[in-house]
Amino acid sequence: MTNIADQVFEYFMPVTNLMGAGAVKQIGPKAAGLGLKKALIVSDKGMHERGALDDIQKILKDSGVESVIFAGSQPNPTDENVHDGFKVYQDEKCDSIVSVGGGSSHDCGKGIGLVAGNGGHIRDFEGVNKSTKPMPPMIAINTTAGTASEITRFCIITNTETSVKMAIVDWRVTPTISVNDPVMMMTMPKGLTAATGMDALTHSVEAYMSTIATPVTDSAALMSIKLIGENLRQAVANGENFEARKNMAYAQLLGGMAFNNASLGYVHGMAHQLGGFYDLPHGVCNAILLPHVQRYNLNANPERLGDIAQALGENIEGLSVRDAADVGIEAIEKLSKDIGIPSGLSELGVKEKDFEVMAKNAMKDACSATNPCTAKLEDVIQIFKNAM
Repeated sequence: MTNIADQVFEYFMPVTNLMGAGAVKQIGPKAAGLGLKKALIVSDKGMHERGALDDIQKILKDSGVESVIFAGSQPNPTDENVHDGFKVYQDEKCDSIVSVGGGSSHDCGKGIGLVAGNGGHIRDFEGVNKSTKPMPPMIAINTTAGTASEITRFCIITNTETSVKMAIVDWRVTPTISVNDPVMMMTMPKGLTAATGMDALTHSVEAYMSTIATPVTDSAALMSIKLIGENLRQAVANGENFEARKNMAYAQLLGGMAFNNASLGYVHGMAHQLGGFYDLPHGVCNAILLPHVQRYNLNANPERLGDIAQALGENIEGLSVRDAADVGIEAIEKLSKDIGIPSGLSELGVKEKDFEVMAKNAMKDACSATNPCTAKLEDVIQIFKNAM
């Protein structure tokens, strides 16, 4: 007899999600409404040097909320970044966090929040729901259309001792408020637009293929894939195309809603190792691995890969289930090629000598648990080889 608890699913989202042009201007009143007094603004050096954080500080100050900047998040944030930021949080007597940027800034901010709320070291929280106390209120302002970290319970931090990206999956790291303002995404360069867009696609595809997908997550995943198929090429070709930027903002948000609740698969488990070992851009690693992992998954649920083909605008009428699935994988590859994603891992300097240890770590990654096929070590190594 099926245990009724096996039929219960959870759905995680920030309490408030601000979307649309000008949404960032609402963070001041929202912060004041939460009773915040002094926020730690977490971002990277580039955002700080461009003056983008000054605008955030002014919006907060106009609503009576003071702030201090920590611009020490790296592209793949480390445990050292987290604890450097936490020291500023403590020294400045902050009561909240405002992260500004892409996934790296949000993940660093989440890590700081975890330590601020629970004490200890960020490494203590690797795995699923390891925290015991809430973190401080957090407002996550997104400037890229890909990671969806501004809405998720996922936090990826590199362990500097092992060079492994730690997957922290914890409902308590879900930000309080998310902000997706497409105006803030207009200046993204082509390469970042492409990489983050493929990251969003990977989220949606893996969530749709996940063993714990539900009709609720499926609806978000398929709409996300559709929007990406219709808008990513245009956003890469012309960053000033506001309609494409707006739709990609919605697409990445929907992808986040999907994977935040259906989780992911081997693409992310493997990409985390590439990021930890080689400090490579996460979205590019995902994009290269995505078709190869789905070929491995093909027999598990080919019907769903056919659905993905349709969502990407492909005509599968009259095709067998298997042929439609192949079209879905080919459509992913074509999109990557069209927007300039490298064709293989060898272009990124990846070395086969590292495959075994990366494969072992990937199989332990929390994201891999919901992949539709359960792989053996040699299977994961072969996927790495195929992606070269």
